[in-house]
Amino acid sequence: MKTFYLTDVGRMRESNQDFVYTSEQPVGALPNLFLVADGMGGHNAGDYASKFTVETMVSLIPTFKTEDAKEILSRAILETNHKLYNNARMDPDLHGTGTTLVALVLYENKAVVANVGDSRLYIIGKEIRQVTRDHSLVQEMVRRGEMRARDAVHHPDKNIITRAIGAEQEVAIDFFDLHLHKEDQILMCTDGLSNMLDDEEIRQIMERERDPAEKAMKLVEKANENGGRDNITVVVINEVG
Repeated sequence: MKTFYLTDVGRMRESNQDFVYTSEQPVGALPNLFLVADGMGGHNAGDYASKFTVETMVSLIPTFKTEDAKEILSRAILETNHKLYNNARMDPDLHGTGTTLVALVLYENKAVVANVGDSRLYIIGKEIRQVTRDHSLVQEMVRRGEMRARDAVHHPDKNIITRAIGAEQEVAIDFFDLHLHKEDQILMCTDGLSNMLDDEEIRQIMERERDPAEKAMKLVEKANENGGRDNITVVVINEVG
């Protein structure tokens, strides 16, 4: 396994509300752990939500007496959501706070993925495939047949998300079980990347550049060239199978 992550404020924002955690070493009963969060809320609330979520999950995971990755991630996310929601209720400065989350645990030839919100995980081989489902207003409309996918790309409400950690007392989590091949590459990212590059641009960069660091740096560079309208975070993982 070869990994690299990079987070960048972008060209339009004054602060970075993304937060990332990667560990190729065990975290509790998990063999490794990769987390990407994109906070929302005014002032420092978004920064707080993403950082709090990631750090709380990392501290909770070793306390769970199970080896089931899906159960561990579920319990960590649900408990973190409860804590963040209660913190926001008690502190007026945190009103409206919340964060997306995409989480990954890798095994030899399989993986467990969890997501809330519109941060993404892609599998890239000969083709690029978005594994996670965006929990956003426009994507919900696309799934219901109320909007065409191509119209969603530039829709003015595309950044309105329908699920976030900390936004409600309860949160629904999507889980995905993946079978991996050695030639597969994994990309985790916030919408600061996926809104600035289409899937084919992402695939070409991931295919062209040699190592994870070069891939990550080129992805961030290209997102900034295309406008850099949001914070940009990427995690690149090679040789996964």
